[in-house]
Amino acid sequence: MSQATQLPVTDPKLLDYNGWLFWHDATEEEQARQLAHQRSIIAATGGSIGERTFLSELAMVHPRSLTMGDNCYIAAHAYVTDDLRCGDHCTVNAFTVVRGSVTMGSGVRIGAHTSILGFNHGFEADREVFRQPITTRGITIGDDVWIGSHVVIVDGVTIGSHAVVGAGAVVTKDVPAWAIVGGNPARFIRDRREPKRPRDLTRELSSRLADFAARATEQCASVVERYWQPGAVAADGSTTGRYVDAPGAAATLRAHADAIEVSILLTGQAPGQLTTQQHVDRLRQNQDPVTGLTPLLTSEGLHGEAPAGFEQGDAHYHVLSLGYALDLLGSRFVHPIRAVQQMSAEELCRILRDLPWSSRGWGAGAAVDTIGTAFRWNLSYQPDWSEQNLTTFDAFIGWLVTHTRRDNGMWSAPRLSDGLLQPVNGFYRGSRGSFAQFGIPLPFPDRVINTTLEQAADERHFGPGRTTACNVLDVAHPLWLASRQSGHRRPEIVAWAQAQIPEVLAQWQDEAGFSFAHAPLSGPAAVQHRPGLQGTEMWLATLWYIADLCGISESLGYRPRGVHRPEPAVDVSPRG
Repeated sequence: MSQATQLPVTDPKLLDYNGWLFWHDATEEEQARQLAHQRSIIAATGGSIGERTFLSELAMVHPRSLTMGDNCYIAAHAYVTDDLRCGDHCTVNAFTVVRGSVTMGSGVRIGAHTSILGFNHGFEADREVFRQPITTRGITIGDDVWIGSHVVIVDGVTIGSHAVVGAGAVVTKDVPAWAIVGGNPARFIRDRREPKRPRDLTRELSSRLADFAARATEQCASVVERYWQPGAVAADGSTTGRYVDAPGAAATLRAHADAIEVSILLTGQAPGQLTTQQHVDRLRQNQDPVTGLTPLLTSEGLHGEAPAGFEQGDAHYHVLSLGYALDLLGSRFVHPIRAVQQMSAEELCRILRDLPWSSRGWGAGAAVDTIGTAFRWNLSYQPDWSEQNLTTFDAFIGWLVTHTRRDNGMWSAPRLSDGLLQPVNGFYRGSRGSFAQFGIPLPFPDRVINTTLEQAADERHFGPGRTTACNVLDVAHPLWLASRQSGHRRPEIVAWAQAQIPEVLAQWQDEAGFSFAHAPLSGPAAVQHRPGLQGTEMWLATLWYIADLCGISESLGYRPRGVHRPEPAVDVSPRG
């Protein structure tokens, strides 16, 4: 604090703790009493005290000899004994101990609660320590030295001029001039004359990502095996075994697709529990030929009834998960997604209009993702679309563009209950299946970045017990996608992404993978706080996007190729 700073003197003890203010703010009576206090100390020690130096009466100053220059102070509750000699502009702050033989130059600043001990006890084994003789070698401190709070300096040490001793250091050896030291015992950090080198956070994070990816790849087979529920094996080698999202959970087709995504992402190979053809057969097995949709498995692990149509939303995610798992295996669905293929442009626009944008933006975006991905698979059956298909697809993209909100770049508005959670999460799902999947530019990339960064700062959705794979992916992907078009707020995006990497890496559990949600500080309280296939698949992809926002995704050694692939899946550049 500057000596020119003025504080209202509302407590008579204020100046005892803020000695730099004394000669500026003290009354004439207080100044006279201070000079009398100094004279009594000089009379007892035979030393000298310079001009405008202050010794708090609340400090224990009881030296054998005391010499202090001008503009020094000793603050309240300091303890000064034996022999102290210092030049001008030296400060001993509150609760600091200076004992033994101590010599300082000028401009020495000592933080609170520091101990400078210019004497020592012997500690030979022939008698108790308190009966040992006291030795004094003395401590010498040069000019322009800053000693932080809670430092300990032991007898015999010399600290060179212009040095800095970091808070909490224990100094047991000489400190060279201009050195910055810290730690216990204090170690050299750098020369004060050298410019401070910025922390190479990029290199550090790159190294951590590479180490993580190597560990995850090495453990991949055992992680996937953990979520395989064995079954009976027939004579032809087929098995009734199934994948589950977590041990003890019911089997699901999504878990099967997630197992394929994780295994191929990290190792380039399909999971070893089944042959590649068996994986393909399982994923294609119960696709409804009428709608092209695949129902969920029942609680007994059996195939459910065929979906009635697109409106049956519980089958939607299979269009993504099964479709991309088959694609990774070099295969595809048996049938087109006819529930979308047969839509007219008018019907599609009606469906889009009737989605719950105002009440449940995420659900609306998920439906858009399904429609867009259905278009993607249908193209593999009919590369040259009919006029109806072209018109319907154009209506799909056109509706999304024209209904993008100008205020936030999304399709829905925030809600009082959860802020931007639904708009941002719904935008991720919808834009993934449309703009990202087909390589079409976003209408308002800068506004997407503004809105997404605002969502990322909402503590209701991030932190121990609150962060989920969905919420982080649904921020990372829109930022990544919009950043392909704009450098808007780039430093903030990188800073956010850099902060996420250590948090994500800390969640990996060896031989088990990632949980979908970060557990609260009190420990896992729900199934989503424990490792599973969904969490593992999503966090691996999310980590790539976060790393790529920092420009270091190559350190992972993998690149999403399935549901979360960064490249457009289909080229829909102008036809004809």
